[in-house]
Amino acid sequence: MTEGLLSGRTALVTGASRGIGAATALALAAEGAHVILTARTAGGLEEVEEAIFAAGGSATIAPMDLTENDSIARLAEAIGSRWSALDVLLLNAAQLGSLSAVPAIDFKEYAKVLTLNVTAQAAILAAFDPMLKASAGARVIGVTSSVGRTARAYWGVYGSSKAAFENLLLTYGEEVAHISKVRVSILDPGATRTKMRARAFPGEDPATVKAPEVVAARIVALAASGFEAGHFERVE
Repeated sequence: MTEGLLSGRTALVTGASRGIGAATALALAAEGAHVILTARTAGGLEEVEEAIFAAGGSATIAPMDLTENDSIARLAEAIGSRWSALDVLLLNAAQLGSLSAVPAIDFKEYAKVLTLNVTAQAAILAAFDPMLKASAGARVIGVTSSVGRTARAYWGVYGSSKAAFENLLLTYGEEVAHISKVRVSILDPGATRTKMRARAFPGEDPATVKAPEVVAARIVALAASGFEAGHFERVE
């Protein structure tokens, strides 16, 4: 593979077995980054890894459930033993939960959504903070949703988790902005052809919304060119 915009850099992509995560992993590798892919679905990760290798890229897979007690700590230890710094962190893994009115929320399910969408994200930031600060210019990009900023009926579970996620990530960005070269960005992919979207909008024609590769291209551009602290954008 020829030299790319991210040659020599190391990237970690969560939720990398399909959709936006998989597309971004492929795009990052195409630009020369070594991509570490994590998700619960080992088969999906293997397919993405094989596609990266077939294109001449470099990748490592780490199948795991980010909500398990020590999974994130183990992941950080394994990555830290091989690389001294982490240059790109894409926080993409998330769970939709059920769409329901607030009085009808299943609180056991809500707790699971919050565990992955918020608590696990905080744990990832804590675990990888030293590696991010060791980078010459780390880029942390969190994938959000419009319902995290604008309330929508029946989307309380997912929307509130994304609102908390955004606040958490931007708070971390404020904390590191003046003491390191870590920069944090929030990206709303907009309507995108993913499995989560299909579940939320079962009657929608997938051909009417953009492919994950469109979002992936924008994420790679952000990772390569940089951005100001607290950057936010929506991909139309």
